[in-house]
Amino acid sequence: MNTVLALSSVVIKELYRRKDFYVLFVLTAVITLVMGSVSFFHDTGIVRYVKEIALLLIWISALVIAIGTTARQIPAERENRTIFPLLAKPVTRGQVLVGKFVGCWLACGLALVVFYVFFGVVSGSREHYWPLLNYFQAFWLQWMMLAVVIALVLLGSVVFSAPSATATISFVVVLGILLLGRHLNQVALQQPEPLRSIVYGLYFLIPHLEWYDVRDLIIYDQGLVGWVDCGLASAYAALYAALLLFGAWLVFHRKALNL
Repeated sequence: MNTVLALSSVVIKELYRRKDFYVLFVLTAVITLVMGSVSFFHDTGIVRYVKEIALLLIWISALVIAIGTTARQIPAERENRTIFPLLAKPVTRGQVLVGKFVGCWLACGLALVVFYVFFGVVSGSREHYWPLLNYFQAFWLQWMMLAVVIALVLLGSVVFSAPSATATISFVVVLGILLLGRHLNQVALQQPEPLRSIVYGLYFLIPHLEWYDVRDLIIYDQGLVGWVDCGLASAYAALYAALLLFGAWLVFHRKALNL
């Protein structure tokens, strides 16, 4: 456990030493300024529109940080040849993967906290209403979704040698799931066999990341998600993240590290 925490702390420090840290604050400042411009209007629809834009930027920024940070972890260790003294400590390859995962996930969690705190303060100061439990549920579900994304990118990083290839493919896969995943079952109904069974199998195989998007609950001031549903969604994400990490370990365990 100490080894995993030590590895994860290095990842967190690395994130905030790179440009990601500054991009995070620039985007947060932009979101804050946009939310502040609501004071010039008195139409509730405009307030909701700005909130929708701000939350969309939070989702995009979180995905960029998660995928960009995770994609370079293992390739950078190999390129800098720091993986060899690391494994000689001794640290197992499984501990390296888990440490990288925990570090990326915690770093993304800290970034999300900053985003949601600024969003909540500015939004609440304009609407005089702070649905803190809604914010917490949105934060938590998005963070659990990022756990699946980070595990998926880690798997890609041990399969593909170039971080750019890993990041590009990960973005395509994640955006494909977010935009099209919920519609695959409807698409399957319109296909002949055996394509129908293949599409149905894909629908039940992929992790449904779109389930964790509860932005509308904040935008339209709707009620909370059931806490039991939140727990089940968290368990679902944890299961998929564990399976993806196990797949990454199987590949990494047998992969030659020489460049």
